[in-house]
Amino acid sequence: MNERPIADYALLSDCHTAALVSGHGSVDWLCMPHFDSRSLFGRILGPQAGHWLIRPAGPFTQSRRYLERTMVLETTFRTPTGTVTVTDALASGRSESGHDLCLHAPHLLLRVAHCTDGKVTLEMEFAPRPEYGLIRPRLMPVEGGLLCHGGPDTLGLCSPYPLDVTDLARCAPELSAGQYAGFALQYVPAGGEPTMWSQQEIRTHLQDTVAAWRAWSGEHQTYEGPWADLVDHSGRVLQSLTFQPTGAIVAAPTTSLPEEVGGVRNWDYRYAWVRDASFTLDALWVAACPFEAEKFFRWMAQAAAGDPDHHHDLQIMFGIRGERDLTERELPHLPGWRDSRPVRTGNSAWAQRQLDVYGELLAAFHKLRHHLHDADEHTRAFLTGLADTASVRWREKDQGIWEVRSEPQHFLYSKLMCWVALDRALDLAEELGAQERTPLWRQARDEIRAAMEHDGWSESAGAYTQAFGSDTLDASALMMAIVGFEAADTPRMRATIDAVRTRLTGPDGMVYRYLAADDGLAGGEGTFLLCTCWLAQALALAGDTEGARSVFERVAGCMNDVGLLAEEVEPGTGELLGNFPQAFSHIGLVNAAWAIHQAESRAG
Repeated sequence: MNERPIADYALLSDCHTAALVSGHGSVDWLCMPHFDSRSLFGRILGPQAGHWLIRPAGPFTQSRRYLERTMVLETTFRTPTGTVTVTDALASGRSESGHDLCLHAPHLLLRVAHCTDGKVTLEMEFAPRPEYGLIRPRLMPVEGGLLCHGGPDTLGLCSPYPLDVTDLARCAPELSAGQYAGFALQYVPAGGEPTMWSQQEIRTHLQDTVAAWRAWSGEHQTYEGPWADLVDHSGRVLQSLTFQPTGAIVAAPTTSLPEEVGGVRNWDYRYAWVRDASFTLDALWVAACPFEAEKFFRWMAQAAAGDPDHHHDLQIMFGIRGERDLTERELPHLPGWRDSRPVRTGNSAWAQRQLDVYGELLAAFHKLRHHLHDADEHTRAFLTGLADTASVRWREKDQGIWEVRSEPQHFLYSKLMCWVALDRALDLAEELGAQERTPLWRQARDEIRAAMEHDGWSESAGAYTQAFGSDTLDASALMMAIVGFEAADTPRMRATIDAVRTRLTGPDGMVYRYLAADDGLAGGEGTFLLCTCWLAQALALAGDTEGARSVFERVAGCMNDVGLLAEEVEPGTGELLGNFPQAFSHIGLVNAAWAIHQAESRAG
């Protein structure tokens, strides 16, 4: 069983896939060649699922950081006899910069050890286990390393030292001050021939990767408000979770890291959700640049298209290449992180009805209207159809933003985003060539508002609530202020913000999504980092910048030592829970920082 905390891991990315590296120098998660591929190393979900370890052989202490303005990780190990740094990266292509970051990534994991003081004996242990640990591959020593055969792929490990090979490979070199040892793992499709890189070539690949990330950061990141370092770093995390070939952004690079230790709320997050669209565009605008936002929107709109007459529900999520069938299955041979079963791949939520998606896509286009220039005929028809569908289907029940697996309800957030769809469509009507539809859209928008104000408000709760006729508080009601449905300083909205702040928070002031609601699942969950960011954002919009800063600092305090956030936080212990790192959490942090910056600028 893997007892290592989720927060112990750092992220590597080549914008095609991602790796998680523990503080003790073990790569415990890596899918090749893409985010949603089957894992080669998966020890985070079970000891039999593979790992790649490089660390001192004896006792040590460690510290780590990302090299400035990069996602290249440097871990410093201090031992009684000397000091060694291990620099890890998923390689970019040669001489890449700007928007081309990782366009030609060679599917190459680099690990370079450098003894900076004294002498250090290293422990290197390489144990690939393809297909989530189902395969123990054949390891074949060759000049300069070994080849790994088994399953659909071929791996090549470059090593400057001879390897002791059984069903894993080991070596224990001693490095003296000034000496380097570079290791590299390359993926190629079955039948291909990995390159055995020289030591100089490995170091050159590493230098190119550092330069590529710094060039991207220098060209993209211009935010100058409060918490600029956190905002810029979150922007790099979001870029790390972007699939370069399409622009899709995965919710997280992992599957089945639980929302409760030992619980069953263990989902595969290696996909892109429509609901994230407008939030993501806001964050990319602040922490990256409009190009990334445009690319993400164009991919999302293309993936979502395909039912021109809108006879069927708009799908809520897609694979990173636009796949629609994300059928969920369980992997019973894996025990899961801290015995949190089941481990799942795929996600059944893809088939749910969630009516908020119409608003999220139209809000995203509305934000980018001046950067996308003239929309073509098919895009205009698609967006017009979204508004038409929202004008009718808002009256229906759905599973809501939180993807409950209980009976559908009239969720407030779903109604809100249908209102957003119509509100933004009315503003876009001329550009869409849909002026004749504006009376219908305006009437439906007004009907939604009336229904939300009458049925979404609970006198007994003293707040807007989760669903029509419900007294259950839900943090998503904060979005009413964020999307402009109701000003944050109105009596009802302020009462809702106060209710979330006082009755929907844990002892540490972090916000739950909801409490005491039947969502069709056993067990519980932690407090939700995105919802806590929404509270900070809503407080800023209400003019309470001091309160907003206090809430924001709580979120920032949940980051691990290299600035990464998971999805949730365990109340009481503060331990990070859920898939990691979580795009939504970093998106929420960026958007909250921007809202506070804007509020303080308005206040003068």
